[in-house]
Amino acid sequence: MPVKNEPMPLPADPADSEDFTVTAEALDRGQRARLIRKTRTGLGLSQAEFATRFRVPVGTLRDWEQARATAPDFAIAYVRVIGLHPEMVAKAVA
Repeated sequence: MPVKNEPMPLPADPADSEDFTVTAEALDRGQRARLIRKTRTGLGLSQAEFATRFRVPVGTLRDWEQARATAPDFAIAYVRVIGLHPEMVAKAVA
């Protein structure tokens, strides 16, 4: 029986042999990873280039993009600003 206040996992679709059960936390971590990766690739930057330009440790960036670690809220806000104003942010942190 689930513990109160613990999110229920999202069950796999039995009609899809490649689907799997996932927790809400893992889904959130994956969505954050996708935002970061899409922002970086949209700028045409490698992980090393993005990390250097925006002063993010490359190992941390890699962990966030591969969803091995959950990017904190402040990092998501930073990435969103980078996506909107990449040159301004690069200049500000240079």
